[in-house]
Formats: sequence, structure tokens, C-alpha cells
Amino acid sequence: MAKEKQIFFCKECGYESSRWLGQCPGCRGWNTFVEEKVTVKAKSQSKAVPLSERPKATSIKNVSSSEESRIFTRIGELDRVLGGGIVKGSLVLVGGDPGIGKSTLLLEMCKNLVETDTKVLYVSGEESVSQIKSRAVRLGITSGTVMEERLMLLSDNDMDNIESQIDALQAEVVIIDSIQTIMSNDIDNAPGTVSQVREVTSRLLQIAKQKNAAIFIVGHVTKEGTVAGPRTLEHMVDSVLYFEGDESGGFRLLRANKNRFGSTNEIGVFNMVDSGLEEVSNPSEFFLSGRPEDSSGSVVVCTVEGTRALLVEIQALCADSSYNMARRTSVGLDYNRVNMLIAVLEKRGGISMTGCDCYVNIAGGMRLSDPSADLGVICAIASSFRDRAVDPRTVIIGEIGLAGEIRGVRNITQRVKEAVKLGYNKLIIPKSNRSKELDQMGAEIIYVSNLREALDVI
Repeated sequence: MAKEKQIFFCKECGYESSRWLGQCPGCRGWNTFVEEKVTVKAKSQSKAVPLSERPKATSIKNVSSSEESRIFTRIGELDRVLGGGIVKGSLVLVGGDPGIGKSTLLLEMCKNLVETDTKVLYVSGEESVSQIKSRAVRLGITSGTVMEERLMLLSDNDMDNIESQIDALQAEVVIIDSIQTIMSNDIDNAPGTVSQVREVTSRLLQIAKQKNAAIFIVGHVTKEGTVAGPRTLEHMVDSVLYFEGDESGGFRLLRANKNRFGSTNEIGVFNMVDSGLEEVSNPSEFFLSGRPEDSSGSVVVCTVEGTRALLVEIQALCADSSYNMARRTSVGLDYNRVNMLIAVLEKRGGISMTGCDCYVNIAGGMRLSDPSADLGVICAIASSFRDRAVDPRTVIIGEIGLAGEIRGVRNITQRVKEAVKLGYNKLIIPKSNRSKELDQMGAEIIYVSNLREALDVI
């Protein structure tokens, strides 16, 4: 007979406890436990699988390996983020804020897939099939009777029925929108609870591997920007994609935070227009559009996201403070790192910013974690403080240490090539990155070893 008991789950790592705990013993997070009722069913009396029929360990020498079979979506930016296309039998989690464009991108992907005779099933637990059809018509996706016949829609939140439909249609690609609305009858909890999300994801993972079908699951995000539900959800899937961007603007970034079949931190750039999402073939030019030519506090840096080099603009504004304690604000950069760079500028660069408010921003809504932008941040702040513009055709690259030294960065050749391709003929880079290959690229390259040298150059 089934029994009901109270279980406490950690939202971050899925750790279970019979009582509430202030700190999770698994992930050491505070106030992450939530209470749920779990129905424990009687153990099955079926016989266990004999030892002779269970899998045996195999030498790696006897295991054959081959390239993953992929399906191309014909959306270049999406294929790039996925590592070259959709891997058959993979489970992909797509997260992002409401209205950011997750469903729009997946519908456009479905359109391209059915045009190549790929069997696609779109499952929604939030919308009716007529609502999905209306959105597809608005985006211009259902542009013919052949297209409408091939794209299969299902509005249901019962996991058993969804699995039976996948079997009946022999779908090669399945979209689940969203995972928080799907429920399994094996657990007597409401959809979206920790136990339901974990159970449904586990079943979808088994379906993907057993039937060699690629499954995309859409996940809601919390106010902290992470996917709602247990953190084990991200560990179970093969790839985790996050949609970033400002809802009021058209700029969108698709970032791979995890990918078992490609590089992580790869990004795809899109622009939201009336007809849907539009690929941005040249992101560097897109990020630098509208940049002022002769304005102080504006500097161009080159960062590497995944396998792609991007030019972005760093803006800084220094103004006299009207507060007892000067304000420090950063958008798109780590706040603590900006404070550290300001301290280095004061100590090693000889610029006192005690009574000065400082604001630092990455133009275009980009977020940078690459330390190679350190020198660009300091130069932008110094430019605004002195009210002297930096040469608009200059790119600045380098990581700053606490002693004011400029350290070398990775992929310097790729960064310089991207800058030269876009017409930037002057670069300031670390002296430790000097090489004959860089000297032959046809641009004026200035090598600096410390902060004082860099400030004298700009």
C-alpha cells in the first residue's frame, strides 16, 4: 500500500532530507530547502535481473568510437552553439527569461527541420494547438500545406501520453515547452515541483537514448537567472543553452553553458524583429554600430567567447561625486573586478578617483568575464577622467595584475585577425604575446608591459 511522507529537497543540488536544514550538506547553499509530499509506493515483487544478464565491464580497447550523427538546423548561430548541429539521442535544456524568444527560436528550427524531411513533434503544456498555430502563422512559419502536414503539434502535460505519441510518430526531434508543466503519474505531486521535474527529465533522458531522438526541453528561470527546479536538472542533460538579452531591445545572445558535444561558452547572436529572430552574421560590427568616434571614455576591446573572437565597446563615465562616498557602478562586468581595477589605476597609474563617481558599461548588452578586457576598462576610465578621447581605430587587449603588470592573453592571433578584418589598424597588446606572426599582419601593434606604458600610449 502506498504511503505519503514529507521530504525536504534542495533546489540547487537535489539533496534529500527528512527535516528542514538551513544549509544544504550537498552544495553548502543557504535557505535552499523546500518541502514536498512524496508518495512512496510498495516495492514491486518482480524478480531482480539475474547477474548473468546485467552489463559487464568492457576494455576501452574493444569499444568502437565514431562521430556523433548530427542534424543541421540551417540556423547557423544555433548550429554553432550546439557544436555543429543537433546530436541524435541528445537532451538539450533551453532556458531564458519569459518573452526572450525561446519558443520563437524553436519554432523556426522546427520549420527548417521539417523541410529536410525530419519528423518533428512540438509538445506544449502551456498553450493549445490553436495558439501554437497562431504564433507560427504570425512568424510566417506555416507557409504551405506541406509544411503544415509535417509539423506535428500536441497540447498535453501527461508524460505517459507524450511518450506514446513519440513512439507512434517515430519523432526524430521533440520539443517540450515547458518542463515545469509536464507531470508523471508515478509521483502524486503537482507539476513543477522538484520531484516531478526530476522524474520527468529522467524519463525524457531514457527516451532520448533508447529511441535515438533529440529532445529539447524549455525551462523557466528564477529571478536569479537560473533554471527553476533542482540543479540536478542541468547535470542530467547533455547541453544547457541560455537565452540572454534585454526584452525592450532586439539584441539576443544564445550561450552554451554546458555542451557534451562541443565547446562551452560558445555564443550565437540574434536580433529580434517583427518576423521573428534574425541571425547576426557579423556580431563585432553589430556590437560597435552607433559608436561615437571622438568621445572620451570609449574603448574597443577584443574578447573570445567559445571559438569566436568579438569586438565590443567598453564605455566609462567619471563625474564629480555629490555623495560622501563615491559611487561605483558596472553593467556587463563583474562589480568587484571593476573596483579592483580602479584601485590598481589609483595605486599604479597615479590617478586619484576619491571624489569621483565611476560608471562602466558594455555597449550592446554584452556580458564580459574575459580578463583580457582589464586593460580596456582601465583605459576607458582614464580617458573619461582626463576627458581625452582614445584613437577610435585602436583595439586594446590585456589582463592587469595587482602590481600594474600587463599579462599575456590566450588566442592573441585570433583576436588580432578579427580586429584587422574590421579595419582597426592599431592595437595595444601585452609584450609577452609578441611574435613574428603578429608583426606580419599589417597593423601597427604596440607592445606594453605595465600600466604606465599603456596610459602613456593612449
